[in-house]
Amino acid sequence: MSSQKTPPRGPVRRILVKGHKWLGIGAAVFWLIQALTGTLLSFHFEIDDALRSTRHVPTNYQAIEQRITAIDHSGPKADIVWIWATAGLPDRYVISHTDAQGADRRTWIDGSGAVLDSSGATDYSFLAFIREIHIDLLSGNTGQWIMAITGTFLVTNLIVGLVIAWPRKGHWMQALKPARTGGKTARTYSWHRAVGLWAVVPALLIAGTGTLILFEHGVRDIIGAPETELPPNPLRAERLIGWGTAAATAVAAIPGSRFVGGFMPSREDASYYVWLRAPGELYRGGYGSSLVVVDGNTGGVRGVFDSTKAEARQAFVTSFYPLHTGEAGGTLGRFLAMLIGIWLTTVTVLGLTLWLRRRPRRGARASAPTQRQAA
Repeated sequence: MSSQKTPPRGPVRRILVKGHKWLGIGAAVFWLIQALTGTLLSFHFEIDDALRSTRHVPTNYQAIEQRITAIDHSGPKADIVWIWATAGLPDRYVISHTDAQGADRRTWIDGSGAVLDSSGATDYSFLAFIREIHIDLLSGNTGQWIMAITGTFLVTNLIVGLVIAWPRKGHWMQALKPARTGGKTARTYSWHRAVGLWAVVPALLIAGTGTLILFEHGVRDIIGAPETELPPNPLRAERLIGWGTAAATAVAAIPGSRFVGGFMPSREDASYYVWLRAPGELYRGGYGSSLVVVDGNTGGVRGVFDSTKAEARQAFVTSFYPLHTGEAGGTLGRFLAMLIGIWLTTVTVLGLTLWLRRRPRRGARASAPTQRQAA
């Protein structure tokens, strides 16, 4: 493989190398956190579900509605907020609700509505705890901003590293093959460069889309892709249609689709917002980006928003998550995303090792002036 592109030399290269080094040193801890937690989370939904139960029960909307009704009628303060697919094993769901005492809880059910687990909204499993670290460092908006800024630095540093490491014409094979001879510093540099070149392009895709997720609202405003919404639909009927009927109606509105989650109606807006995974979406796992709004008063469909028919701006925004997680490529894509997490960890550790080996030792720095004076 060869290229006509010539890597920068002279002052420009020195500036790029210095920037690449100090960006890496300054944000290395955060990149390692992102890489390690991202690697652990590649298949965490399946693991969490399997730890609860491996039994598979096909989805029965009416049976799930009975479970939702039982929770909703369990006490004066009980209320259902949403129900969503777990994104792990098929036909598994989690319900977010308040219990009879008004405490926030989450209840996991199978396709028949049978309860598999229940916990407080802030009671995390180990992998759920890791997920919160990956998203916001357990620090809310502050943590999200830190992740967004360091993610931007990561994308920038990957691009700068690619420019610095770009081989001269006819030297690609040499650059892609780490050296096995020479001093420790030279071998470390060779490994850092070679491993970096192996996967920098898919890493840019995963790191870039992960960063864009944190800036989603800003990106929407910039490109003019508004949130999908309808005017409020006030409560008019004495009795709303059931959740099972609403879910079945939504799925029928987009043939071949699959229910992935939804929000319950309220007095201010008596609509079921039902999210689906339509055939042909980038999503291949437990989530989806298509929406059907069902009128809870009448049972009619208020709006159908099939993401496979969305305009380019909307499709661009909804692509961030499936591209970042590798879900767009199915199981293989998620496995490759996991390998990118391992790759980023390796490249970062090699970079830090190279910096430490190139640093002059304290004793050497102190003796250098004396040696010069003696000479």
